[in-house]
Amino acid sequence: MNMPKLRFKDDNGLDFPEWEEKTLGEIAHFSKGKGISKADIDEHGSTFCIRYGELYTEYGETIVNIKSKTNISINNLVLSDVNDVIIPASGETQLDIAKASCIMVAGVVLGGDLNIIKSKENGVFLSYYINSQRNLEIARLAQGHSVVHLYASQLKLLNLRLPSLKEQTKIANFLTAVDDKIAELTKKVALLKRYKKGAMQQIFSQQLRFKDDNGQDFPEWEEQELRDVAERVVRKNKEKNQNVLTISAQQGLINQEKFFHKLVAAKDTTGYYLLHKGDFAYNKSYSNGYPMGAIKCLNDYERGIVSTLYICFRLKGNNLNSFFEHYFESGTHNAEIENIAKEGARNHGLLNIGLDDFFSIDLKVPSLPEQTKIANFLSALDEQINTSQQQLALSKKYKQSLLQQMFI
Repeated sequence: MNMPKLRFKDDNGLDFPEWEEKTLGEIAHFSKGKGISKADIDEHGSTFCIRYGELYTEYGETIVNIKSKTNISINNLVLSDVNDVIIPASGETQLDIAKASCIMVAGVVLGGDLNIIKSKENGVFLSYYINSQRNLEIARLAQGHSVVHLYASQLKLLNLRLPSLKEQTKIANFLTAVDDKIAELTKKVALLKRYKKGAMQQIFSQQLRFKDDNGQDFPEWEEQELRDVAERVVRKNKEKNQNVLTISAQQGLINQEKFFHKLVAAKDTTGYYLLHKGDFAYNKSYSNGYPMGAIKCLNDYERGIVSTLYICFRLKGNNLNSFFEHYFESGTHNAEIENIAKEGARNHGLLNIGLDDFFSIDLKVPSLPEQTKIANFLSALDEQINTSQQQLALSKKYKQSLLQQMFI
């Protein structure tokens, strides 16, 4: 194919010329950065700088806002020009090294182990093109084992198919706009999550209180033990249910095969606990964001089974599942669990917590009407977060589709 599936028209609605085959060496000049160790980075520095490792963690196809500064003298160092494309000259893996970014700021100090590519082509276009269509070819060019190196002599051999400069600019501007939308949605999700976290801290510490529908204060929260609001679930899997569940930090109680892409349960699951929709399960092992283990409610299935290593329970009386889901998600109970967790570990890293101790942890419980107000408020925030995350996922999928169709 000499043409991509998706093309732009020129300003008069006419087709651009066909793409031409060239090597990177035919269209570019190459150089390398100098100096700048991690110790040279100073947040109060006078000069912006880029180190090669930051290309893996901080930057995408375009570099507009520089993350690091330095105070070292710029004499004999290499400074950027607008439109420079930089690619790491060393890295841990071949795919790590196949990463291009275009600098949109002049006068930035470029550290050692950076290949600098200067050309009259559109640098943003080249970065998107290299990252989406030529990264595997660059990876194959790299040499080394424990440390992989990529030299200008190798990059010069990279085969490209290039449109005219005007078409390059149209493609670059369009993809940049898509990335700006992705960045905007990413920031929105982060802000909503931060707001929800702060709101939960204030609500469950009772710094923030709701009023009833008449504008009156709700009753004071009552201190109760978990056994006062919940009862243990120990029903066994006599019905031979095959919906084996595991706890996921992000997805709650989820089918084990769906989560792990394989079944890791015992062959005989009749001894597992059988959960009904609305039951809770506590995984006593540490996971990211859950230092005292995670407590999740079964929402997505009518029934499912879990290992007896989990502590399972259901609420009783006038208590609202959705309120306690948010309560446990906030980590308000973590200090109580930490107090009862015994020294040492057992069962592959599970916290050493006795059943009686677990059901004796203290909770602060509001009245049912206030539970409802709190749950509705936090659930509405969750809906906003989920909607924004779905928009973000669709935008990323849209970008990938564009990249597949706009380059050859």
